[in-house]
Amino acid sequence: MNSMDFSNQLLLRRTANIQVIVTQRWKEEMQQQLQQQIAQLDGQVQQVDAQGSRQINEIERQSIKPFSAEVSNAIEGIRAEMNRVKAELLEQKNQLLTQLTQVQNLELEQEVSQGQLDSYFPAGKGDNLIAQMRVEIVLRDGIIEDIRTGFPAV
Repeated sequence: MNSMDFSNQLLLRRTANIQVIVTQRWKEEMQQQLQQQIAQLDGQVQQVDAQGSRQINEIERQSIKPFSAEVSNAIEGIRAEMNRVKAELLEQKNQLLTQLTQVQNLELEQEVSQGQLDSYFPAGKGDNLIAQMRVEIVLRDGIIEDIRTGFPAV
C-alpha cells in the first residue's frame, strides 16, 4: 500500500505575491527594461507620425485643389486619430518615466512587490485554510530567498 494517503487532501490553487529585495543588479535591470520600453514607445510615436503624414500626403496628392469639405474632413480625421494615439502613447511613456524614477529612488535591501503568480498547495482536514492562502515568495536577483506563509493580513 502507498505510504502517503491523499484521500483526505485537496490540491488547491492560491495566488502568491512576489516580493523582490532591491539590489544594485535588480535596479540596473529594471531601469534597463523601463528605458527599452520608453524607447519602444518613442518609436511608436514616430511611426504614427510617419503613417499619418503618408496618408494625408496621399489624400492631398489625389485630391483637386482647393480641397472639398469631404477631403478636409478626411485629413482632419486622420490628424485627430494621430493625436489620440500619440496622447495614449505619451501617457504610457509618462507612467514608465514615473516608474523609472521610483526604481532609481529605491533603497538597497528594501522589499518591493513585483506581481503575483499562481501556486498550488495540499490542504487537508484541520488545516487553517485562511493562513495557507497567504503566501509570499521573496526573491534576491531571481533566487528564492524566502517563502512566507500564514502571515497576518495587512
